[in-house]
Formats: sequence, structure tokens, C-alpha cells
Amino acid sequence: MKPSLSLPFGRFIAWLCLGVAIPLSAQTARPVPPVPTGGLRLTLPPTVYAVPGVPMNLHFANTVLTKPEVVPAFAVECGVGQALSNRWTLTATAAQVGRHPLALRAGLSPGGVQERAQTVVQVVPPDAGKGRDIALLIVGDSLTHASAYPNEMARLLAQPGNPKWRLLGTHRPGGAATNVAHEGYGGWTWNRFNTLFNPERPQPGYTNSSPFVAATGPQGKPQLDVAHFIAQHCGGRAPDFVTFLLGINDCFSLKADSPEQLEAGITRVLQEADKLLAAFHAAAPRAELGVGLTTPGNARDGAFEANYKGRYSRANWRAVQHRLVERQLAHFGGREAEGIFIVPTELNLDIVGGYPDNNAVHPNVTGYQQIGASFYAWLKWRLAEHDRLKPAR
Repeated sequence: MKPSLSLPFGRFIAWLCLGVAIPLSAQTARPVPPVPTGGLRLTLPPTVYAVPGVPMNLHFANTVLTKPEVVPAFAVECGVGQALSNRWTLTATAAQVGRHPLALRAGLSPGGVQERAQTVVQVVPPDAGKGRDIALLIVGDSLTHASAYPNEMARLLAQPGNPKWRLLGTHRPGGAATNVAHEGYGGWTWNRFNTLFNPERPQPGYTNSSPFVAATGPQGKPQLDVAHFIAQHCGGRAPDFVTFLLGINDCFSLKADSPEQLEAGITRVLQEADKLLAAFHAAAPRAELGVGLTTPGNARDGAFEANYKGRYSRANWRAVQHRLVERQLAHFGGREAEGIFIVPTELNLDIVGGYPDNNAVHPNVTGYQQIGASFYAWLKWRLAEHDRLKPAR
């Protein structure tokens, strides 16, 4: 499903969540990072995760915000991997397990803008989590509904050296593999997961009612109730890990040339994200929540023209998405002690080879597999940390 320019609810009945305790961190307004003026706005997440044998990339075009005619030069400093013309790439080996600093420099012609950003490449042991038993829930929009990246996560988890695992969820679209379920719906947003409820058909698995909203409030009113979802649809097994990939539909109607509206819109999105994350931690305090950075769209202007017929430009979405990632990094960064983690899903996605010619924001099979690999590598890192602190029996 294409993201709509507006998100009408039609006859659906939406209710703001009630009765969910929001932790202080979610209630406290986080400072809005200033918009960088000029330059390339070079942006990197704090960590890039990699698993031996699984290709991982840092696509240069996804790290800067430039006009199409501006082509920066990039240089990488890292002890592992290889820098190509359009990306840094690594298919790690077991001998490379560990932390590897990476610095990325971007610049224009001699005498022009020069910027530098740093991250750490965390190569994870290939057998991280072996001997454990985990439950995973995948939450998202139409990219998740397509089921290709959940399928890739399942394929990678099925390889030797992984824990016993199950995917929780009520939604099994036609494209989902036999062992794949999730909560991914076309056109959905953080707010819809928090509020959307239809008393005539409240069953999970349908796009007119959030699986996490139930008529369990006072006088049977609907409320955000993740504990009810776990009890009714997960056999009482709380997820150990939950991944989220949202933001496209939340921000698609925002305008990059209206800075105040853009910042206010993103702030509302992040507030809705905090509500859902808090609800999950209220119901599953030990669950680790991986928030995927919203993915960039197709590099081709023609893909946006094919989908939106001149009503929406690639340039606008590229600017909105880049600012959203800057805000996500500031908002979700440093919250590991709360069980909230950033997953760098925007870096590994090839915005040329990972997209068809005629779709603006929905990748092809290659692109979806790249998203799945990013989530898988993050999950393996978390399993490795659990192994380090408390080895599996």
C-alpha cells in the first residue's frame, strides 16, 4: 500500500489510550536537536551491527542530504570491510568478532564543505544466543505487511548457531512464510497502533482495529492494553524482543519547506512512539525494543512520479526522512538502560538496487532482505550481550 498524503480514519473509531502508566522518560520532553545549517548534514547511528557471513553495508547516499546534482566524495577509515564507490561493505568473518571504529568523511570539491562522522561496527559471534529460547514480535506498516523482511529474519534465524525461536503475532498475509507472523499493516502509524479501535470488528489481524487496543477500560471502553494482547494472542508468552519499523505514513504529509510544521509533526510522532514503547514495557518489562530508523525512499524521481503523479516529490520525502532520522537518533539514543535500542535499518538499504523502478518507498526483494539483515544483526548483538552476562545453559 502506498503511503497516503493524508490518513483519514473513515468510519473507524479511534480512542486515545487510557490507563497506561507512561514512565518519566516518556513524559519528559526531550530537547529538539537544531537543524544543521548548510553543509551535507552527515548523519550516522552510534553502532552498525554485523554477523559473520551476512553482508552488511553503509550506503553513502543515505548518510547525507544533498540535491541530486550534488555528488559528495566519501572516504572511510575502518580496520574491516571495503570502501566502494557508493558504499562501505563488510561480509564479516568469525575472526573479526569485536568492535571496530569507523569514520566517514564526506566532502564537496576542493575548498568546499568537509564533514566527518563516526560510528562503531559491532561484529557479533555467529553462535550468539545458541541454546536459548526466544519470542520475537515484529511491528510495522506496509513494509512489514509485505512480509519479505520478516521472512528474511526467519530464514537467518533458522541457520545453525541460533536460539530456538518463535514469531508472535496475529497477522499472516499471503506473502508470509509458514513460520512467520507479525503485526504489520499498510498505511499504519504509531498513533494507529495506540488508538485505532472498531467495536464492530475488534479482532486483531484486520486493519480497522489495533491489535494492542482492547475494550478493557472502565465501563468497557477501549484502551491501549498490550497485556491483553499477550494474554489473548501470544498464549501468555511475553515477547523477549520487539522490533518496530514505522514513520513513513506518520510523516509523509509533512512539508520540508515548512520547518515549524515539520518539527512539530515529528515531535508528535515521537510522542506517539513513546506511548507504544511504554505500553510494551508496562506489559513486558524485560522485553528489549528495537526501533528501526525510518528507511529512505527510492533514488529515482520517476518512482515518485509513477506513484503520485506530480502530487509528491522525492526531494520532499528525502528531506523529511533525513530530518526524521536526525530526530530519531537524538530521541531514542542513549536509552539502552530503558530497554530501548536504535536499529540502523536506513544504512544497509540500497536506494537504487534495492528498489524497483516504479515504487517510491517499497523496496524490492533485495531491499527487503537488507532490512531483515539489519534487524537480525541487531538481535544477534542483543543475544551476544545476554550470553556475555548470563551464558545459556
